[in-house]
Amino acid sequence: MGLKQGFMARRDPMDNEEFRLPLLQKCRGQCHNFPLCFQTLLLSSQMPMGRRWPTCTLLSAPPAGQVAGERGSLSASTNRNREDSWFKSLFVRKVDPRKDAHSQLLAKKEDTNLYKIQFHNVKPECLDAYNKLCEEVLPSINADSHYPCELIGTWNTWYGEQDQAVHLWRYRGGYPALTEVMNKLRQNKEFMEYRNERGKMLLSRRNQLLLEFSFWNEPNPRPGPNIYELRSYQLRPGTMIEWGNYWARAIEFRQQNSEAVGGFFSQIGSLYMVHHLWAYKDLQSREDTRNAAWQHEGWDEVVYYTVPLIQHMESRIMIPMKTSPLK
Repeated sequence: MGLKQGFMARRDPMDNEEFRLPLLQKCRGQCHNFPLCFQTLLLSSQMPMGRRWPTCTLLSAPPAGQVAGERGSLSASTNRNREDSWFKSLFVRKVDPRKDAHSQLLAKKEDTNLYKIQFHNVKPECLDAYNKLCEEVLPSINADSHYPCELIGTWNTWYGEQDQAVHLWRYRGGYPALTEVMNKLRQNKEFMEYRNERGKMLLSRRNQLLLEFSFWNEPNPRPGPNIYELRSYQLRPGTMIEWGNYWARAIEFRQQNSEAVGGFFSQIGSLYMVHHLWAYKDLQSREDTRNAAWQHEGWDEVVYYTVPLIQHMESRIMIPMKTSPLK
């Protein structure tokens, strides 16, 4: 495998044995700047992909006399120490100190909204009864100012995981508001009866606590009828900032038809999860809108650079329940 092919195969070339070992041996024997060459490869894995070509003297070697002069100026002990130090650096990476958590860099600063998304897998024969139960209880909680929470949307999955309900809640005030709501609901007899009855209808359930990306618009009630797409991305650990940087520019390409509803990233539950929520009139409108994005200069670049950040992705097409604020 050539240098360019090996380098493009993985984001970090030092993880690619087929690339690393032969080049390591070749570079050690021929390169006049062996430690710096591979340090450049390591550092370049943190740079945008368009700027990742390392400066290696195997590709652009200096005159032989210059190499000899440089080698002659160093003692054997100095060379040995430098190579030992460099070799250790292949396995021990330096970590730049951070002053802020990723959530502080990516989330909105002007509010303290916390979101909870719930996924309920319902017994197929109980789906209608489950929907009726939710429509009776959830709107009353949403309308009661006693609870500092809002029901953003509630849906059934149409395409994707079948017989599933998805609920999205917002807690204005962050974790204290969430705790307050949970404590008050435990004292709510109607809600506790709802939970007991709901439990008989479910096969499984899970939830996540989310923050919203600062560059996405806040999800607000909208008229219908619409279908909604929830696109969920499991990112490689450590790539959330890079994802946010690309999508902060990309979101402008997806606003022409007001299809962007909300963008979130997980804090508790499955970590390094991103959820993008979109609204469309129908499936054909979804297809036309997504195809139109490719006509914007820069959209192809965003897709090219963000796909390697993803470990797994999933799409759900969802239909709002009758009482969903997002129609």
